[in-house]
Amino acid sequence: MSEAFKSQPATISKADVVSNSDTEKTASLVNGIIRLTYFESILQDSIKASVIFSDAGNAIDGKSVVEGLPLIGTEDFKLEMMDNNDEKLKVSMVVNSMTPLYEDGSKNVINLSLVSEEFLRNEMGESRCRSRFNGNISDNIEKIFKDRLKSTKKLDIERTSNDYNFLGNGRKPYYILNILSKQSIPEGGEDGSAGFLFFETADGYHFKSIDKLFDKQQKKSYVFNNSTDAKEGIPAGYDGKILQHQADSSINVQSKMNMGAYKTKLVMFDPYNCKYAVDEKTAEEAVDKKKVKLAGKGLPVFNEKFKTPTKDFTRTTFMMIDSGTLPSGATEEQIKENQKDNFKSAQTLNQAIRRYNQLFSSMMQITIAGDFSLHAGDVIFVDIFSVKGEKDDTVNKESGGLYIIADLCHYVDSAGTYTKLNLARDSFGRKGNHSRR
Repeated sequence: MSEAFKSQPATISKADVVSNSDTEKTASLVNGIIRLTYFESILQDSIKASVIFSDAGNAIDGKSVVEGLPLIGTEDFKLEMMDNNDEKLKVSMVVNSMTPLYEDGSKNVINLSLVSEEFLRNEMGESRCRSRFNGNISDNIEKIFKDRLKSTKKLDIERTSNDYNFLGNGRKPYYILNILSKQSIPEGGEDGSAGFLFFETADGYHFKSIDKLFDKQQKKSYVFNNSTDAKEGIPAGYDGKILQHQADSSINVQSKMNMGAYKTKLVMFDPYNCKYAVDEKTAEEAVDKKKVKLAGKGLPVFNEKFKTPTKDFTRTTFMMIDSGTLPSGATEEQIKENQKDNFKSAQTLNQAIRRYNQLFSSMMQITIAGDFSLHAGDVIFVDIFSVKGEKDDTVNKESGGLYIIADLCHYVDSAGTYTKLNLARDSFGRKGNHSRR
């Protein structure tokens, strides 16, 4: 980070690694840490961290950390640190890999790759999903976390409006959880919206719909202007300054059309009664029906020459209706439901395709002074001062507004602490106000 940008180092109060062979044997890396990076993402199943430390010896029984523990992988790692606003970050992780970066006769420099416990437990045979799962998807999400991953972490699970019966078939929990995310409908979003995200933050695991993530008050507001000091010159109503900023709001129209971000066609065939059906939907219809919560003012407006009287789909998907598949209940109940479809493709499939492809319509990358209160999935408000503005309070009405934190990285070393955020939203135009009052 350039000297022009100022942010004080964070305080790392605990960085303890526990021996596998003797749990009473613990090594503190606090005084030897050279650089620490911590990662969260709404597209990442696990939190991750990287700790580079100097292993100078005499850490345990007169030996280095690597030799004294010994350090080989899967060790418990306790991390606690605090930023300059007294916001704390506290996580328990495990060592996934150890990579020597430098070695000589006096010291070693080691890079530890850290992941959550569930990330490794996901690979174990006992965690595989082998049974049948019935009922509401949210209930099965919780069951997989507790019964298969043995997780004791906080679970923030949003209720889905649809049921889905399925067989685990020996698949890994993370695989099943991500499959279920694509097949889930939020409450109130029937026939207009679908698609959830499964991810982890320092607060626990989250299973949230895209609409629910956007439909909440911003956690903090940040502004980008000419000042490069993290604390000086913050306008009223904002929580902090953006030290570095790079916008990427360009839309590859051909790619969005190809992926079906705005107009889709679903062709369905039911082998039970040999019925054939076609369902065409547009993103605008879902917005008009208030089935979708947009972060910006509206969807992009394209050239009139590409508009047609019909819906004019840009992506077609084909689906075989699974009537009578895996019905719930006793034999008589199953017979009564022998024509009921299990996966609600007409209400789910193309709706999820559109929402996932709209999510990253407008993107921005910013760097701020270290802020450990922020997490992936949080909504923040960003204002960028307009290039042509002559007044100090002139902000860009197109790029400013609400964004979701898609990716987060806390960077900590002896020179300072910074938080880099990849921001995303599904629409365009500044909506709302930077002040939370």
